Amino acid sequence: MEIPFTKAHGARNDFLLTWEDEAPGDGLPGAAMAICDRHTGVGADGWLLVSRLDAPPEGGDLRIRLFNPDGGEVEMSGNGTRCAAAFAIANGFAGREMRIVTGGGTKHLKMLAQTGMAYSFEMNMGQPRVAPGEERYGLVVGEDIYDCTILWVGNPQCAVFVENFDFDWRAVGAAIERHSHFPNRTNVSFVKAADGLNIDVVFYERGVGETMSSGTGATGAAVATILRGFTGRNVTVRTPAGPLEFRWPTNDSDVIMNGPAEIVATGRYYL
Repeated sequence: MEIPFTKAHGARNDFLLTWEDEAPGDGLPGAAMAICDRHTGVGADGWLLVSRLDAPPEGGDLRIRLFNPDGGEVEMSGNGTRCAAAFAIANGFAGREMRIVTGGGTKHLKMLAQTGMAYSFEMNMGQPRVAPGEERYGLVVGEDIYDCTILWVGNPQCAVFVENFDFDWRAVGAAIERHSHFPNRTNVSFVKAADGLNIDVVFYERGVGETMSSGTGATGAAVATILRGFTGRNVTVRTPAGPLEFRWPTNDSDVIMNGPAEIVATGRYYL
């Protein structure tokens, strides 16, 4: 069968988007693995199925489901949700503001600018949750102990504080992703505090591996650095793909992210 897709990226975190009623009726995990494969498929960090909610029963205009390249369905992606917003606007389905229902809650997005198929959005990432004792947690991996903040920002995150990236952080990320402390696995970010305004972060995402950027991973990293007092409540997360801007007015408020989304291609995949 043929699967129509649009390809987009949010800070080089790339996704394929398909209207859910145009996707296979079953076998979605296998289809996700096939279409996301970078050698035999189209290639992406995830596949988003988008549904129109004409009479929104869930407080949203769209609903999205996210499948990782390993076939697993996960709660959400911050970068992916911005890509879904760009997809909806490009298809004439949404205006400058919209609500998107994700597995990590309903997100409100506002378009800030558009140049061709390149957009920027403001998006609420929800209120983060940190369990007691996990704001500063020593995670034992092999013979090493890593200084972590473990939190929920619509999906599970483990922010690992490091002095530099001169170690095999990909191998450490893979070990932490499947650590026994995380029965449903976790996303991992390695965080280096630069100054009171900026942090540098690299990402190892659950079911994906290394990514150039992560909206939820950057959110977790920003929240962790704010909680520890390394930055103020406005922070720029410098990712390998460029910066994402965050503000967290109070501990009881939603985190707000500003970031890009760009549509780069459309096509049909032969499953």
